[in-house]
Amino acid sequence: MSAPLRFDGKVVLVTGAGNGLGREYALAFAERGASVVVNDLGGNFKGEGKSSRAADVVVEEIRSKGGKAVPNYDSVEEGEKLVRTALENFGRIDIIVNNAGILRDRSFARISDTDWDLIHKVHLRGSFQVTRAAWPHMKKNNYGRIIMVASAAGIYGNFGQANYSAAKLGLLGLGNTLAIEGKKNNIYCNTIAPMAGSRMTETVLPPDLVEALKPEYVSPLVLYLCHDSCEENGSLFEIGAGWIGKLRWERTQGSVCREAGRKMTPEDVRDNWNKITDFKNSTHPSSTTESSAYMVSVLKDMENKSSASPRPSQTSSGNMDIEAAKAHQAPPSEFSYTERDVILYALGVGSSTKEPDYLKFLFENAGDFSVLPSFAVIPAFSSQTGMMVGGIPGFQIDLAKVLHGEQYTEIYKPLPPRATLTSKSRVVDILDKGSGAVLIVNVETFDEKNEKLAFNQFTTFVVGAGKFGGKRNSDEARPTANPPKRPPDASISEKTGIDQAALYRLSGDRNPLHIDPSFAAMGGFSQPILHGLCSYGYATRHVLRQYCDNDVSKIRAIKVRFSKPVLPGQTIQTDMWKEGDRVFFQCKVVENGNISLSGSYIDLNEGAAPSVSQSSGSLQTDALFNEMAQRASSQPELAKKVNAVFLFEITKEKKVAAKWTADMKTGGGVYKGEPKQGKADCTLTIDDQAMMDMSAGKLDGQTAFMKGILKLKGNMMLAQKLGELLKPGPAGSSPASKPSAASSLLSDALFEEMAKRAKSQPDVAKKINAVFLFDITKNGKSAAKWTADMKTGGGVYRGEPKQGKADCTLTIDDKNMVDMATGKLNGQTAFMKGLLKLKGNMMLAQKLGSLFGDASKL
Repeated sequence: MSAPLRFDGKVVLVTGAGNGLGREYALAFAERGASVVVNDLGGNFKGEGKSSRAADVVVEEIRSKGGKAVPNYDSVEEGEKLVRTALENFGRIDIIVNNAGILRDRSFARISDTDWDLIHKVHLRGSFQVTRAAWPHMKKNNYGRIIMVASAAGIYGNFGQANYSAAKLGLLGLGNTLAIEGKKNNIYCNTIAPMAGSRMTETVLPPDLVEALKPEYVSPLVLYLCHDSCEENGSLFEIGAGWIGKLRWERTQGSVCREAGRKMTPEDVRDNWNKITDFKNSTHPSSTTESSAYMVSVLKDMENKSSASPRPSQTSSGNMDIEAAKAHQAPPSEFSYTERDVILYALGVGSSTKEPDYLKFLFENAGDFSVLPSFAVIPAFSSQTGMMVGGIPGFQIDLAKVLHGEQYTEIYKPLPPRATLTSKSRVVDILDKGSGAVLIVNVETFDEKNEKLAFNQFTTFVVGAGKFGGKRNSDEARPTANPPKRPPDASISEKTGIDQAALYRLSGDRNPLHIDPSFAAMGGFSQPILHGLCSYGYATRHVLRQYCDNDVSKIRAIKVRFSKPVLPGQTIQTDMWKEGDRVFFQCKVVENGNISLSGSYIDLNEGAAPSVSQSSGSLQTDALFNEMAQRASSQPELAKKVNAVFLFEITKEKKVAAKWTADMKTGGGVYKGEPKQGKADCTLTIDDQAMMDMSAGKLDGQTAFMKGILKLKGNMMLAQKLGELLKPGPAGSSPASKPSAASSLLSDALFEEMAKRAKSQPDVAKKINAVFLFDITKNGKSAAKWTADMKTGGGVYRGEPKQGKADCTLTIDDKNMVDMATGKLNGQTAFMKGLLKLKGNMMLAQKLGSLFGDASKL
């Protein structure tokens, strides 16, 4: 059985807690460890009178049972006072139950202004005042739970309760908005419509029913909705007599009652009434976004249907001159960027260190550092936006009504990691779609040598700018293309980060729609949405990974249509179909099934794949792999130790020059070419010379991987077993495992000097007070060990510690040790590059400077 729900450490404010449901909520929270503010004005159910007794009785009951509670006698209209009571007595406010209420029932014709105003002041305004006072404290604590108490009368209406019904349904609207605005700060708000016996319900319900509807059958739902473990937010529940039900809005499929180009009439509504009111295939919209999305899709369908036939010419709005707009020459714009901008963009479109090939896009010192092809849209976006902001003659644009509809990008050669590019933008067409205008802008981007680097076409929908009598289609538009009618050939799903839009906007698109919840709400969205061009970047990465082996030179063109938005944190699934040199794709949001990118494709440069030279006579590694083959053949026990299949891709001048397989699983041995059985467990891509250096111990494998010299795919952990195959010398020989006593090391003189210094300056030991072990390597092997015992007085001597263990062990190459001691090599840099390895208490290494004299940089 799961643990009971507790509220230890939480502070709860219950309004109207002197009787009925409020009293039950307060007692229940206190019983489970919460500190409770019991608020009650002490009047009657009509809101008349005032007394402290109701709240005091509940507080005493809680305290008598060992609970924590304080009373508050203020009106909920003075919300600040209620919240101040919580802060002064308990230091915080976590949970609010807006329970306080009164009744002033009258038939609608008899309701006075006082009846109306008093009900709204207590129920709606009171809940607003209390919650508003607590809101900043909840945001600061990044935690809050709020309960709005509505009523069946508010949901369905009830005779004699027009004032009460209006206030109660208002609480539902208030609660739903707070759920949206508070979510990012872990503030959840839900609404309940309880049916329980109370001072109010006993005036309208039979006595036996009042007795059956006990308040203790309601409080469990309130407590669960307010617990840390409950993720429910923005929901409405009816509850009574132990039954609980969740409510949602229901809507018919409805009917379109007009045709393009014809006036809509009341007769059209009459003739479609059966469809309008038919709930047979109803839907359940849960947000304003979902509610309006269907109407937008209806509008698009109508526009598409009417585009097939010519329309009668309409009068221009008077400020539309297409020829003037097309003749306009916007001034060229410059866009400078560096590796930092390229990496920031890659992160913005989801590149991650979780990927095996991440260094290629995220580490500027990687040997094959590359720019994602979709980055070509960034300098073009800057140019196109600049033109629109600067103004287009003959076409007035309200930037608040602009929607990005489609995007086409063509790349003529891979983008350099840093450059100053020049882009030229021009309007090539403006289309009349009735409800809006479609602006088509071409942008050409050139490098410093004035060679064309990329071409972009932006298709933008301007809401409300249509009906000027223009054409509906254009030969200039780069068309979309639907995927084949078969299951996708490949799919990649990837969850976006909750901060993805905040990160992507740093690449240039600063539209507040993607960061400001208030601005997003004005657009009908529950929260800021992801940039369409961010989804475009995700899709490009997916195709690049699936069909191009992350070779950026293989992507020639990208086309997408932006269909529906993606919210940060949702999962993008890219479905792909490959036919010839074109990859059709569409992206959908996994969480709701919405298609976010449609009609999309990427055209490939199929000839850009790295070529594999069959003639490898010029490769140094041939001899190495032949020796490995002999070793594997003469020592069958190696297969048992390694038990894996490796594929080595040996490159030369950044092109694959040879492939070798080491099959230590099925007994295939080491041979040239790809695996003959199954797939490789681990694939290593490395330059010919680097492979030789790594085998000889001149290049550490971990360092090679971190620097991007060595790339791994598959089960990367298996690469640790390769040492058995790469041991130098004839088969059967074993490397020296002990340091040579006669070795001539550069660092010997250094340690001898350290020994003298430690002996002549005993105060150094007091400063350091630690034991260090130096493991000095040469050609990748341990060549000597030295101990610096600055704790027990042992001094500096060759060998391992004579007493106990070292507090910190440093492993470093002989020459690097000397360079670091003399200040030529920075210790932190050495550590970050893998030249210095530390074990134990690494922070102690900072004290070593005292041993190396004043010139030390360690």
